[in-house]
Amino acid sequence: MLIQGFLNWLPLASLTFNAYKSDDDPLKRLGNLTPYSAAPASHGVKAELPSDCNVNRVMLMHRHGSRGPEFESGLINSLVQTLKNRSDAIQHAHLPKNLRFLKKGYESHLEPGNLTIIGRQQLFDHGVEFGLKYPNFDTDTLRSSDVPRVIDSMYFFGLGRFGRELEDKELLTVHDMPDPVSWITPWTTCPIDWQYATKASTQPFGLRTIIYYDKYLPKITARLNKLLPDVNLTDDDTHGALYACAYDLAARDGSPWCDVFDADELAEFEYELDLGMDANVGYLAPKDSARVMGSVFVNKLIERFTNTSEEAPSLYLDFGHDATILVAMAAMELNSRTLSYIFTRRDDPPLSPERPPRRRKFRTSYQTPFAANMIWESFTCKESFDGPQIRLVLNDEIYPLRTCAETKKDRRYGTCSLNAFIRANQFSTNIEFGDDMWQATCGAHSEVLHVQE
Repeated sequence: MLIQGFLNWLPLASLTFNAYKSDDDPLKRLGNLTPYSAAPASHGVKAELPSDCNVNRVMLMHRHGSRGPEFESGLINSLVQTLKNRSDAIQHAHLPKNLRFLKKGYESHLEPGNLTIIGRQQLFDHGVEFGLKYPNFDTDTLRSSDVPRVIDSMYFFGLGRFGRELEDKELLTVHDMPDPVSWITPWTTCPIDWQYATKASTQPFGLRTIIYYDKYLPKITARLNKLLPDVNLTDDDTHGALYACAYDLAARDGSPWCDVFDADELAEFEYELDLGMDANVGYLAPKDSARVMGSVFVNKLIERFTNTSEEAPSLYLDFGHDATILVAMAAMELNSRTLSYIFTRRDDPPLSPERPPRRRKFRTSYQTPFAANMIWESFTCKESFDGPQIRLVLNDEIYPLRTCAETKKDRRYGTCSLNAFIRANQFSTNIEFGDDMWQATCGAHSEVLHVQE
């Protein structure tokens, strides 16, 4: 692959990416549209392995970087048109400071669906950081979804990690792989009845999110219309403004719309996004479909980490979507963020459109922001642990494997033995593509399902 044309871009790597550091910053909690930053180190486990331990195999699953809007473009464009149509009213209104930008007009120049310049930098930087962390691990092959932003993400990560050596690597997409079902995009062979909404133009995530959409947006719209007399914003306009905040951050690292909403309103937007993701690729997915689809990734991970042949590579680099990570985490009963050492698998009661719970575990802001990365390490130790061990690093945080932890050391380091991991994931190891369980969940697997994310 030619990379000469991109060498002029390399000075971008010297720029400082504005990653949100404060866990209290509402702009760090925009669901799966959150700009990348390291997850809060809140699990209380040791980040460094004992000195007698050596990592011998690494498997990366990386989400694409920040992108432009897709279905949300219609909402944002509609908002822009509403503001243009009411420009006279805006010019004559006495506006608070956080809305005065509207007097100059607001234009959206977001490129739908594609990786943004910030997304390119995220992946390039992550490639550099990965190379510094794992300098002695190498591979001849990188694999990705066939979506352009994911292919581009693979490419820019590869540039950061390998530089000119990327020319000698094989860059594959799921169409180049012989597996009957892809661990990167398993939904293409599981055409279940996903919970897409009847309001397809504005809301793709099903009945739960429509109910919640109708609960929280009207009060925000009413507040804004008091500040913008005679503009007559609709709930869809308000929705578009919330998306404009998120996607301006993805494209330009800042948005005047983010200052329009208070922290509670942004938290409601985050919950809407989480509710939709949970309903489609989390524990609320129909027929346990998220876990069934995630089993493909789990079985691929076990296959790679149990392969003891000398030809087996030490490094696997895969690039996919937030859904790729979420279904895998669901299959392993790990898709929860808890501050407690007590293992609780899911939100109980489940997430509901009635109201957000006071505390919840399913938060895509922490689990799958833009450029999320899930790194699995296989390691062995001379004395500290017996036999092959496994560890998960999710978005730069050690993510404890409580489902398979058996010893005090497991709990201290967030690890478990590879054998215990395999035993804990019998749900996945008992499923094969096309078997009775797969068919009962996924039905006719010849149809291709397209996921928006």
